[in-house]
Amino acid sequence: MKKLKISNYQQILTLTLVAATTITSTTHAAFAQLLRGAGDSFAQPLIERYSQEYQQETGGNFRYSSIGSGGGIRLFTNNSVDFGATTLIPTPIEINQMEDGLLMIPTGGGALAVVYHLKEVSSNVKLSREQLAKIFTGQITNWQQINSRFPNKKIQVIVCSDNCGTNFILTKYLRKITGGKIVASRNPDWGFRVFSALSQDGEIAGEVKRIDGAIGYVQTNVALKNNLSIASIENKSGNYVKPTLEETKKALANVTFQDDFSTEDIQDPENGYPLVSLIWLLVHKKYANQETLEKTKNLMTWILTKGQQLNEDLGYTKIPDDVNKKVIKAVNNEVSISPF
Repeated sequence: MKKLKISNYQQILTLTLVAATTITSTTHAAFAQLLRGAGDSFAQPLIERYSQEYQQETGGNFRYSSIGSGGGIRLFTNNSVDFGATTLIPTPIEINQMEDGLLMIPTGGGALAVVYHLKEVSSNVKLSREQLAKIFTGQITNWQQINSRFPNKKIQVIVCSDNCGTNFILTKYLRKITGGKIVASRNPDWGFRVFSALSQDGEIAGEVKRIDGAIGYVQTNVALKNNLSIASIENKSGNYVKPTLEETKKALANVTFQDDFSTEDIQDPENGYPLVSLIWLLVHKKYANQETLEKTKNLMTWILTKGQQLNEDLGYTKIPDDVNKKVIKAVNNEVSISPF
């Protein structure tokens, strides 16, 4: 299957963001700076909640565009936005291109729900590790191959089309459980003809809801908001679990943070729900504009303190307290005005 191109929607949104950046920079004397962020749809429900509470509490405001982790990293690198959001750790090449430096801010952890639509099935669908891998490699194509009591109906696979973190969360798990036969990628070549490929979690959710026999994957909050059926997935211990907050906490319990606040890939946790990821906000270490610098530091400090209390309301985990304190210190000490 050919690799899928960035959607027209994302192209237009990217151009709009770049244009907005130009307009903002040329009219700074007349208008106050509005912080702009862009990145992963996986983080969008949490960031939207941050935005609502932050504005209500502080009067501060920011704009966030959900265009995928890859798109967020690209716009952040190009200085087209003030901060990014990602479930992917930027590659060494990408970090090298960030002329104003990078501070990665872990913000929370969440789960990727495998969602489906089967009109004739009222019971919960359980997918083994092998079945999940075979569905997303085109080796299982009919629901009766999952369970003989399911209808004789073609499985319509719906995927993310763009350079997105949800693709990476799914494929890095499939890579682990298949012994490397599947390549972890932001833009996977699925190796078969999928039913449709869409750029946003909301679009994928809508398509799954519309198509009987469909299966796809979205951030858990998006699945719940759209009243989608969520499959139970077999974990490494052989238990079938759903992406609840409790199971997400179990899966992320043993994550170790490095000095730069990155982590080892979370590929196949022993306990809990297996399709999980951390979320990082990306900020520059140097900002050319004093107002943008102050607003960015204020926002990040708020997210790491009061904002953390909102995470579990939306099913996201909080960052451990000891790590959180180190991140706050890094924001205060390492993010500053550019001397040039």
